[in-house]
Amino acid sequence: MWCIAELNEEYIARMEDVLTIYEKPLSEREPVVCVDEKPVVLHADVRPPRPMRPGRIARRDSEYERCGTANVFCGVQPKAGRHFTKPTPNRSSSQFADYLVEIVASYPEADTIHLVMDNLSSHNRKALVDRFGETIGGLLWERFTVHYTPKHGSWLNQAEIEISLFSRQCLGQRRIPSLDQLQREAMAWNWKMNRDRVTINWQFTRRKARKKFGYNRNKITRSEN
Repeated sequence: MWCIAELNEEYIARMEDVLTIYEKPLSEREPVVCVDEKPVVLHADVRPPRPMRPGRIARRDSEYERCGTANVFCGVQPKAGRHFTKPTPNRSSSQFADYLVEIVASYPEADTIHLVMDNLSSHNRKALVDRFGETIGGLLWERFTVHYTPKHGSWLNQAEIEISLFSRQCLGQRRIPSLDQLQREAMAWNWKMNRDRVTINWQFTRRKARKKFGYNRNKITRSEN
């Protein structure tokens, strides 16, 4: 569901900025990577599941043991079908900084990496500077051109689609009891997605946005001046 509190000038400007990036052709020099996080609750079976057998489906007891929580960073280069899935103990700024380093390392020849993400407090230059120091952290941040989605505009981030795919295809209805197992499962899923080059066919454009929401381009001009 699209939840838009107020279609003001800031919302329109940020939405158009993100949609402009999505409309650009695939480029090795300027890849577009969308990033978001997903919390995962870890569960363990109290009793062993009963496997299926002729004439009977597999069964699982409703009782389970809660084993804490974890975080999964989900990133995707939609048009290239490159996926960056990384489970971590939490979504702290240091974990996020380490995750961005891995993305930077994946594009050594890029002039800049267009990074689409929301406005979470850790999604900024400070996360890299705190982790790696002013010089290295600053240089790492300069590898990105950041595009923030507007408030109540997470639906504009294609990483939301990536999270949905990961949730359905990797997690499913299974119970995963530990971070180690979650990391193994995520690695296998990520490898398959990259092997198959699974892309995202984004259809919502600036033209469709203007028609859908009925706003005038002059609003964008005023907000940018």
